Amino acid sequence: MANYIHVPPGSPEVPKLDVTVQDQEEQRCRDGALSLLRHLRPRWDPREVTLQLFTDGITNKLIACYVGDSMEDVVLVRIYGNKTELLVDREEEVKSFRVLQAHGCAPQLYCTFNNGLCYEFIQGEALDPQHVCNPAIFRLIARQLAKIHAIHAHNGWIPKSNLWLKMGKYFSLIPTGFADEDINKRFLSDVPSPQLLQEEMTWMKEILSNLGSPVVLCHNDLLCKNIIYNEKQGDVQFIDYEYSGYNYLAYDIGNHFNEFAGVSDVDYSLYPDRDLQAQWLRSYLEAYKEYKGFGSEVTEKEVETLFIQVNQFALASHFFWGLWALIQAKYSTIEFDFLGYAIVRFNQYFKMKPEVTALKMPE
Repeated sequence: MANYIHVPPGSPEVPKLDVTVQDQEEQRCRDGALSLLRHLRPRWDPREVTLQLFTDGITNKLIACYVGDSMEDVVLVRIYGNKTELLVDREEEVKSFRVLQAHGCAPQLYCTFNNGLCYEFIQGEALDPQHVCNPAIFRLIARQLAKIHAIHAHNGWIPKSNLWLKMGKYFSLIPTGFADEDINKRFLSDVPSPQLLQEEMTWMKEILSNLGSPVVLCHNDLLCKNIIYNEKQGDVQFIDYEYSGYNYLAYDIGNHFNEFAGVSDVDYSLYPDRDLQAQWLRSYLEAYKEYKGFGSEVTEKEVETLFIQVNQFALASHFFWGLWALIQAKYSTIEFDFLGYAIVRFNQYFKMKPEVTALKMPE
């Protein structure tokens, strides 16, 4: 896969520790985390270290490590989920992390280890769907995303999106069936056939690649819980760069709009309406132009064009995560109905397709 992410010279090196953290039983997990902390926080007394498991993630396990009650210095240990190397390019993830850190858009990455990485805890609140439609918060999110999209990290190459390559790879990994009879029945009756999925991918590539959306450094997974809001400082930070990379600008925004519906209890009536999107996109374009040094005047036509690109690219986001969830349904050890989630995403793709393809670019 073409590799366009160029880490700026002078960026701190990230140590790689030869440690494997077992996540199936608590004591072995603690032992693994403590051996990481011996390197990262040698002054901490192992007997005083508290480990707190975060349960929001559906890809990896995340553990906060700290001493005392103040939580002033917290090391996050992220243990990669089973077989997630099929879904995530770990080298690209670390490069994205380092580039974003160099531009003040990511926490500090302390180290990688055999099956995960450790990074700085960001103070603040992980958001929920009710927060992302609040204008005071969504303007901050739009500006922060514009800041990332304006980063120049490709060392003189003209970057291309790897969306279609990645989608093709995921498509090649989807299961053909499940051992459990009931699950298999549901899979065969409710998931579109491989032939239909292939046809849709061909159609999307043809149509969406020609919408004129710039290819920029994208987060690609901006769900609510990956946005940390610090009310005191009045800012937002994004976390989790597993899927980051060069992609169409409109995909990143469309993917975020899809996430207004939530993850565990998906409700697409929460998808932002035209009025909210227009406000969001105007804030985004003003910030993007400022960061790029183009002034900050934004026309109605620019907002309308981006609106159409974003809503059409939202289709690709449904499709991408539908394929992803089918692979997770086969391999993941995390308690989550991945097959149900895949079905929901593909259903929404087919529901949205006629609505968004009817949108016409402004003259």
